[in-house]
Amino acid sequence: MLGALEADVREVRVPADLDGLDGLVIPGGESTTMTLGVEREGLGSPLRELAARGTPVLGTCAGLIMLDRDHLGVMDLTCERNAFGRQVRSFEADLRIRGVKDGPVRAVFIRAPAIAEHGPAVEILAAVDGRPVAARQGSVLAVAFHPELGADTRLHEAFLALVRRARQSAAATPAPPADAGADADADPGSGAILDTCASPSPATS
Repeated sequence: MLGALEADVREVRVPADLDGLDGLVIPGGESTTMTLGVEREGLGSPLRELAARGTPVLGTCAGLIMLDRDHLGVMDLTCERNAFGRQVRSFEADLRIRGVKDGPVRAVFIRAPAIAEHGPAVEILAAVDGRPVAARQGSVLAVAFHPELGADTRLHEAFLALVRRARQSAAATPAPPADAGADADADPGSGAILDTCASPSPATS
């Protein structure tokens, strides 16, 4: 979907794949398997550092779980797995998401988590039956559903807007002196965004 929005997308599987990314998408999947992969490839610390630098991150379904305190610890929240039931309890709902204009988003929930508890820095953007299913903390956006399974691109457009703002902010910040640890060979214009541990950006995934 990000590719259809003219973002440059690539997969991220090892820490070196994070270089040059303008944004990161952690998609749905199986969080236990994803955790094992992150641990095996040594991605945990690099992913946390990427988010701490203000790089926009979007987590969907299992990606929301991966961002919580019990996993990567990027967001100040905890999740309840399978909050709405197992696979046979999957459902769709028209969801009003704060900050997304022009009406509700048709959201597809498959073995979806919900946010069980969160800290004051977390802004809840939407809920189903009183259970929070979308949240934002700084430049990190997370939802409990699969936005890529529908035709509505507004959530991904909102994420790409975050990426653009982050790039503009970085471009307006003076570069540190060359002797301050900067990589003289780095190309500041070569952004890519990541999705699945791959990324989205105006070089995104």
